[in-house]
Amino acid sequence: MKSMSVQKIASILRISVLVTFICNLLALPVVPGLVYFRSDIARRMEFSQLQRIFDYDFDDGLGNLLGIYLTEVWKEPYTAALTLFLLFSGICTAVILLQAIRVLCTIVEGNRNPFTLENAASLRRAALCCFLIAAAALARVVFSVCYYRSPLPLATYNALFVPMFSMAGLLCLVMSALFRQAAELKAENDLTI
Repeated sequence: MKSMSVQKIASILRISVLVTFICNLLALPVVPGLVYFRSDIARRMEFSQLQRIFDYDFDDGLGNLLGIYLTEVWKEPYTAALTLFLLFSGICTAVILLQAIRVLCTIVEGNRNPFTLENAASLRRAALCCFLIAAAALARVVFSVCYYRSPLPLATYNALFVPMFSMAGLLCLVMSALFRQAAELKAENDLTI
């Protein structure tokens, strides 16, 4: 009876993680445009200039917008660094979510033991991605401190990402070690019976 409730909870979690994964993948291509239109360059742009992007046809406008994504975003160091950080973090987050889906699938199936070496490897990959996000956030904080020549970037969300994702990575490593040890114990017990 208890395993059925765990499977139901895991099923709900798997669906919510899958929806989050899909939203993450849909948001990744939009990142350069959001960074560009948030930047000082776009703030100086008048509405008529924005309209000229879509002058002839909607398809031409999308091509012009793609041109902005590929050229204008990378001209300023700050917008380039922000775009790279957000894209890199989004890709790492997608990998973390994919690993979570893999682990939850073994719990939902019920007939398999979730304590497998594959799940331990999935948790190790998630830990690596957490550490990569923490390192990217640290690099962005250092870049921002040097770029602005001020300690104010130390009080931003990026500075918070460093310990937060480091702790998440450590937690995933501990869970990976537990899953690996449980899988080895189960294999040893299966051999002795």
